[in-house]
Amino acid sequence: MSAPIVHLAGPTASGKSSLAERLCEHFDVELISVDSALVYRGMDIGSAKPDLTTQRRCRYHLIDLIDVEQSYSAAQFVEDAQRLVRQIHGRGRIPVLVGGTMLYFRALTVGLSELPSSDPAIRAELTEQLHAHGLAALHAQLCQLDPEAGARIHQNDPQRTLRALEVIRQTGASLSSQQNQWRREAQVDSSLLRFALYPEREVLHRHIAQRFSEMLAQGFVAEVAALMTRPTLTAEHASMRCVGYRQAWQHLSGEFDLAELERRGVIATRQLAKRQYTWIRSDPQLKQLSGTKEQNFDEICRALVAYTSEPDNIAVNESETLQF
Repeated sequence: MSAPIVHLAGPTASGKSSLAERLCEHFDVELISVDSALVYRGMDIGSAKPDLTTQRRCRYHLIDLIDVEQSYSAAQFVEDAQRLVRQIHGRGRIPVLVGGTMLYFRALTVGLSELPSSDPAIRAELTEQLHAHGLAALHAQLCQLDPEAGARIHQNDPQRTLRALEVIRQTGASLSSQQNQWRREAQVDSSLLRFALYPEREVLHRHIAQRFSEMLAQGFVAEVAALMTRPTLTAEHASMRCVGYRQAWQHLSGEFDLAELERRGVIATRQLAKRQYTWIRSDPQLKQLSGTKEQNFDEICRALVAYTSEPDNIAVNESETLQF
């Protein structure tokens, strides 16, 4: 029987990282981050990045890969994650992919869409329209041409709005219709155990507010201020469009005070969680976990042990006795 692969998804602040890290105490696992913010060096507090001690103890991968001025695509993630899965299996361990970037999970399990490369002429024309008419007008145009993409792409996301309109002009078909035809390619097989934390929204909203407040107390604003001193970094870089970082940049640019930063940061994080909930509901192969921390942990442990008929075939730490 092939070695298992665990996917652990969930909305931001749902506790998925701490659950995955706890698995390291019971199973011989290595963790692969599925988070588009954790790849950036220097973005530590606002991304809730695990500290270096935790990274070493849990054998984390795909953290601190690039500088904040650089980009990292879903295609790059798939290539890196598949290579790491093979290496971890080769070491006789279990890869646990944990995070909240749902596009990365979908790219792994469903594949990447065959979309055309960016067309500089079309992109320049759309950028000119953006400057002339504003993002709201272009987003309204997208909603008319591709309602599904318009509902999925946030009205304050210029990059994805422009890309969706660009694809429509290039192909004559909506972005959604093409993405819905993503080819089956990678990892959906009997060895894949897929879970998603799905807490009650009211509980998650409290956790989001608490965590954002803690980030501010830990020096999040100072972290972004230090990043802003980099001469080539702008607010339009993908790293600075991450939730929280966008709002902190605006605060430091004098657009609003610290209290407003916290309010807007919490709202933006809730909006991100709402989109993550939507992704989870749309994937019938994800096992939704809505129990307590202990119940969720036990269910994943049971699935890992039950993967083979003999528990000894699973890499369980001998020093631990699992209690279900």
